[in-house]
Amino acid sequence: MSNTFGNIFKITTFGESHGTLLGVTIDGLWGGIKISQKNISDALDERKPSGVGSTERREKDEFEIVSGLFEGKTTGAPLTIIIKNTDARPQDYESLKNTFRDGHGDKSWLDRYGYRDYRGGGRLSGRETVSRVVAGAIAMQILNTLGISIKTEIVSIHGDYENFDNIIKKAMEMHDSVGGRIKCTISGVEAGIGEPVFDKLDAVLSHAIMSIGAVKGIEFGSGFHSEFLYGSENDKIENAGGILGGISNGQDIIFNVAVKPTPTINSGKRHDTCIVLRIGAVIKAMAAITILDYYLIKYSSNNLKRYFKKEV
Repeated sequence: MSNTFGNIFKITTFGESHGTLLGVTIDGLWGGIKISQKNISDALDERKPSGVGSTERREKDEFEIVSGLFEGKTTGAPLTIIIKNTDARPQDYESLKNTFRDGHGDKSWLDRYGYRDYRGGGRLSGRETVSRVVAGAIAMQILNTLGISIKTEIVSIHGDYENFDNIIKKAMEMHDSVGGRIKCTISGVEAGIGEPVFDKLDAVLSHAIMSIGAVKGIEFGSGFHSEFLYGSENDKIENAGGILGGISNGQDIIFNVAVKPTPTINSGKRHDTCIVLRIGAVIKAMAAITILDYYLIKYSSNNLKRYFKKEV
């Protein structure tokens, strides 16, 4: 089983939804980087339940840096951060010990490994993404020094472009769930970041975003709408989504993400009616991790001091 993502800026996540803790080990950071714990806390807060239809599970998401940091700065050793579960209720899942939820990966996991953690899906749970958000916050600190920013926004929920709360409330009344679409914009990436063949920047960003459990689709620039355009129309720079030939062209990198309805329904109030409200923080994190990794691929560790500020 692979729980590692990245080439140079490499993250390995661990832990289960209703286990003792979750965490991430980050490799590839050079020494002397001042880590802002506030930035990590802010990113975790963005991921926390909020708004109508959010889960009633309330995790504190207090984190602890247990290795790779000395006097507030990275040492160059692997940086390991843990987040303890404080509101786990594994007993709530006893009824699922010998059954499977429709639309969930429980059965697939069992088919693959022959054994499973039925407590909220274990590693398959959306709770797993807390580790990604921590790593993404650190990546974002470094990218900010290069003038790079990443933002996400909700485009639609259940096909509606405005009445989000009403759509979610209706789904709650039906004891059902809804999905939606998120737009992600990455600004400030210089031209020339990426690879031209198998490791295209848009291909690896797709890998990163599609690895988020609730994501079912991604499109860059004109995306699926390009089938309705002539080449003369589609060739306009704004339709590229900021990437041409797998390499950034200096424009904003823009992609849309399709998020499915939460698969766990009719099981009380411990699951989100609409995960779209919270998933933006995870999308932002995975995008930051990917972009930083590709900057490090272009600018080797021998040249880091030329391109990055040590105080981030």
